[in-house]
Amino acid sequence: MPDQAFLQYISDQLLMLKQSGLYRDPKVIDSPTDSRVIIDEKSYLAFCSNNYLGLANDERLKDAAVSAIQKYGWGSGASRLVCGSLRPHQVLEQTLARFKATQASIVFPSGYMANLGVISALVGQQDTVIIDRLCHASIVDGCRLSQAKLQVYPHCDLDALEGILKRSPKYARRLIITDSIFSMDGDLAPLPGLVKLARQYGAIIMVDEAHATGVLGQHGRGAVEHFGLEDELDIVMGTLSKAVGSLGGFVAGSHEVIDFLRQRARSFIYTTALPPAACAASIAGLKIIAD
Repeated sequence: MPDQAFLQYISDQLLMLKQSGLYRDPKVIDSPTDSRVIIDEKSYLAFCSNNYLGLANDERLKDAAVSAIQKYGWGSGASRLVCGSLRPHQVLEQTLARFKATQASIVFPSGYMANLGVISALVGQQDTVIIDRLCHASIVDGCRLSQAKLQVYPHCDLDALEGILKRSPKYARRLIITDSIFSMDGDLAPLPGLVKLARQYGAIIMVDEAHATGVLGQHGRGAVEHFGLEDELDIVMGTLSKAVGSLGGFVAGSHEVIDFLRQRARSFIYTTALPPAACAASIAGLKIIAD
């Protein structure tokens, strides 16, 4: 029998969530993710999806996924460092590097896992991570996992960020992280000013392009392209599950940074790789965006 005190604690916590209006009860959808969805046999307008370009139900992505299943099967078998990469993994990473105008990229099973892996691999107890107050939860959790000193500046406040940098010379590494488009407010980070401060104070800068990839920039590469900063960022992170219409997270950067993450990012090393069909769908989505 489970411990009764433990079960009572769980029951009390659920009751508190319900009483405070924070209990979540996801709806079951009986249709593709699109501008309209079917719930309990009724049609509703959907404003909650991140499927910005409508690619999640695009025939070209579906055809690419089906073809990959027919050739490679569904599952990837294990971690890529255990059983090797399937060809779609390699092609997707090459495609992402070209799309993001970087030397290389690495793909994770989700954007959340990408942030956990890259942050915890890059910094540790002797370092500090400085983030915008409205950064995504995956960034916050990656910072906590890294055990680096977490410092938070008010939303898009460059003066406050500079103050933190001035007070933080004792740390071995200082990593600045920001979303480029913030997921809840939809506003744009002041990337040129952030890059300027990072260079002035010898800090590393990482940008989460999850909500900007496929949406901003002349070629849809994101806010980094929008501001003309392709050669200025140390690390660019993004996801394939929003505008690209597929699944997975990625990090793009130099050959050395990506090779380092391949060796050290625990959320890449110790998990089964993306299904090849998801990779194929992402490749198709990126091609559509690029075209």
